Parts: sequence; structure tokens; C-alpha cells
Amino acid sequence: MRMIFVNLPVKDIAASREFFARLGFTFNPQFSDEHTLCMVVEENICVMLLQEERFRDFINGDIADAAKTKEVLTCLSCDSRSEVDEMLAKARGAGASVWKPVMEAGPMYGASFQDLDGHVWELMHMAQG
Repeated sequence: MRMIFVNLPVKDIAASREFFARLGFTFNPQFSDEHTLCMVVEENICVMLLQEERFRDFINGDIADAAKTKEVLTCLSCDSRSEVDEMLAKARGAGASVWKPVMEAGPMYGASFQDLDGHVWELMHMAQG
């Protein structure tokens, strides 16, 4: 079974834990410590939130400043339009900023926000027709 681990640099692990917990995510303690937080999206999808100093152990070059430039757009599917709206409201309540206006294009309905470190998270519901 294949898994995916998205790795993102963060400035403050504790703040990131609180932010994503408020959005309803859980964390795998087996892959977490004071510098690393393994956020579980689904059984086989995890986001590794790495304190910037720890993230540097895995890269060559500089860390992109996500507040100024985008290194990745992470899109999460939602089961309904209301789930998109609820997740966006939770994110805003936890300190996120809206990235782009809510969009509707045919069967797709989506929203997006920037987390505490400026990473973009898209939320998308695709109606089955």
C-alpha cells in the first residue's frame, strides 16, 4: 500500500498543532516530536509539519517564504459544499486568512485559505452528476 507524506516547514510546531487540531485533524505520535508533527489527513495521507530548523535537514538551498511565494497548493476534497464552508470557517476562526474568493465552476465548489505559515490549502467539493 502506497502512502504520501507532504512535508511543509513551519515556524512554530505548537501553534501549528493547535491550528490544525481546530480544523479537526489528528496527529500520529509515532512520527511526531518537539520539532516534527505528523498530521493525519487519511490513513495513507500525512502532512509532516517540520520546524524550519528540522526542515533544513532535508533540503538543499533555502526555505521558500510561503507568505510571499507559493511552493505548493494542497487541495483537500470535501464531501459537500457545506463541508467546504465549515472547514473554511474553522480555518478562519483558528487564524487563517482567505486566499482567494469562494469559487463555483460547474460541478466544482471550492474555497482556499493560508495557514499560519502562509501555506495555501484548497478545499474542493466535486458534485457527482
